[in-house]
Amino acid sequence: MKRQPLSRRTFLRGAALSGAALCLPTLIPARALGQAAPSNRLNLGLIGMGLMMGGHHHIALSRPDTQVLAVCDVDATKRAKAKATTESSYAARTASGTYKGCDAYNEYERIIERSDIDAVFVITPDHWHAAIAIAAIRSGKDVYVQKPMTLTIREGRLLSDTARQYGAVLQVGSQQRSERAFRKAAEIVRNGWIGKVHTIYTDLGEFAPPQSLPEEPVPAGFDYDRWLGPTPWAPYNHSRVEGNYGGGWRCFWEYGSRKNGDWGAHHFDIIQWALGMDDSGPVQFFPRGWEGAQYQSHVYADGTRVWKNYPVKNRQMIQFIGDKGEVLVSRNDRLETTPVELKDRPLGPDDIHLYDSPGQETNWFDCIKTRKTPICPAEIGHRTATVCHLNGIAERLNRPIRWDPVKEEIVGDPSASRWLDRPRRASYYL
Repeated sequence: MKRQPLSRRTFLRGAALSGAALCLPTLIPARALGQAAPSNRLNLGLIGMGLMMGGHHHIALSRPDTQVLAVCDVDATKRAKAKATTESSYAARTASGTYKGCDAYNEYERIIERSDIDAVFVITPDHWHAAIAIAAIRSGKDVYVQKPMTLTIREGRLLSDTARQYGAVLQVGSQQRSERAFRKAAEIVRNGWIGKVHTIYTDLGEFAPPQSLPEEPVPAGFDYDRWLGPTPWAPYNHSRVEGNYGGGWRCFWEYGSRKNGDWGAHHFDIIQWALGMDDSGPVQFFPRGWEGAQYQSHVYADGTRVWKNYPVKNRQMIQFIGDKGEVLVSRNDRLETTPVELKDRPLGPDDIHLYDSPGQETNWFDCIKTRKTPICPAEIGHRTATVCHLNGIAERLNRPIRWDPVKEEIVGDPSASRWLDRPRRASYYL
């Protein structure tokens, strides 16, 4: 086993255990910001300053026990804006009204190599998640990674094993686990209050199909080769690289699993949780149109079938149907049950009580300090991402896929098995 680099966090913990008095310099005095003492503060690096980083950045800046020391993006405009936002936020809390303590990098390696950074947010497109998270863990850092955790199933196994080997606290950004309604829905299902669940509907929405795009000039300050990273070369077009809720890079198979990796990563995660399948998964995957089916589906070993893009009743996100009732759940604390009283029924002492998280980021920060397991660690993230990827493989090949969740192998289909990983462009190897 590799020797883990001595991180600032590890050093502080060791010093505390030995009773040594420690006084480390910090970029900004705690008393000036009203923050925690420097020895108790988590120093953060933020990697990928696009659309999805906005909320994480705000939370990191608003907490008294965290300090953003560096930001990273391959777009010079985005990283300059993130640096300015960080420094102006901290400056507003100082008597002088000034602060210059946030570095901005094009290469994520500059953050990884810093021993004064304890943990990183990895909020890049999916094809960069594994490489950056693994490098961060190997350098002694804890990681928050956007969902789906990886681009391929093999990446997921490697990342989960690496997190376990190094004892890293890795949190996947499947934040619906930290929302009350989804936890309650999962508890109702897990405790058998609606009987044996046989059918689940979930609505993922649609993206436009991938398309060939005309080549455009690469904007000044945008490192397009690094944005592509391990994926195949393609001519630059702003619609390929932009991140937006309507698609952008999420439309392309090269960078993700389309809607299965977008909303699927959220909803499949809750379904896995509710069915008690966090360490396993479905055994069959069917594309839309197979044997006349209108919707894509996957099936668990006990026969429970999940239908995707099925119009869920009352415009909810997920519908669990059992032989004694049903549960419908969405964001914004929307929960419906049949019988209706189930949604307000309290858990008894002998019932299954699922992990109650105060929020995905808060839970991660707390677990970094306590070294406890977060609500969505690497292995759970890997299993959910596996469901996303196998649905994508069945869709691309337009045929059913059989899966062994114990051996983590596609059964009886060598051609499909090649999609468990993808070739990586030269110089971007894991």
